[in-house]
Amino acid sequence: MSFPTTNPSLARALAERGYERPTPVQLAVLADEAVDRDLLVSAQTGSGKTVAYGLAIAKDLLDGAERFEQAAAPLALIVAPTRELALQVHRELAWLYQHADGRVVSCVGGMDPRREQRELAAGAHIVVGTPGRLCDHLRRGHLDISELRAVVLDEADEMLNLGFREDMEFILETTPDTRRTLLFSATFPRGIVALAKQYQQQAFRIEVAGDEGGHADIEYRAIRIASGDVEHAVVNVLRFFEAPSALVFCNTREAVRHLQAALLERGFSVVALSGELTQNERTQALQALRDGRSRVCVATDVAARGHRPAESRPRHSCGSAE
Repeated sequence: MSFPTTNPSLARALAERGYERPTPVQLAVLADEAVDRDLLVSAQTGSGKTVAYGLAIAKDLLDGAERFEQAAAPLALIVAPTRELALQVHRELAWLYQHADGRVVSCVGGMDPRREQRELAAGAHIVVGTPGRLCDHLRRGHLDISELRAVVLDEADEMLNLGFREDMEFILETTPDTRRTLLFSATFPRGIVALAKQYQQQAFRIEVAGDEGGHADIEYRAIRIASGDVEHAVVNVLRFFEAPSALVFCNTREAVRHLQAALLERGFSVVALSGELTQNERTQALQALRDGRSRVCVATDVAARGHRPAESRPRHSCGSAE
């Protein structure tokens, strides 16, 4: 089954990325009954939801044209819970809209707000950001939302969990009533349902079931060890499997620092990733893993899904990374 998109610019971008079959959530948001409607979507991370809403709002933004006109006031606003996820969304939408001459600007905490202000002033078709930073730009008059046609709340349940309810409400109350609102959430707790009822117009509800047993292309193994043997176990697992790249999750920042030092002493090329690092340091660490300069990344849960708080869940595991 091919992608049900009629825009040639987006179809070209999908083809270049090797996208041949839509995922269930992508198929659902592009179905005839979902077109032009507010959407309330339950979908897990890794389901292809970023491309899903990128395709879903294309009709609203391009209005039948193959390419955008010159960027001015943004046409779409994407809100994500943390800077890691927002920057990931920025990258996804940038390639999806590249042949449509789409200009995507990010506004996230930890980055220079003056640079963001200059980029917004230069014009954007899509703005992606975190709730706090977006609200700041709105209150200061740096973000012109007069032409906004679509608002996407990505991982809305996580934004509620992180205490961004007031920011989310401010954004929805400030943006034009004529906007289309797409709300994506892993689950539908009462807070999300209440938000949808208040700020969406007869939203079409989509629930996409998660994969049973996780991803089929990943092998899962559990190894029982004594707490004092964790460090040796990690070293032995890394040496045994010899994966070209691996992520090792620790439950505290101190554990990350300790394990990184231990692996360095044993000759591993290793970088660390935790909430205490600056955004630039995080970006450099991940890039070193991507381009092969480092084989192992030791991280707190900040790297697990791109948006978890640094020490939200105690665990200590080791697995191969793509």
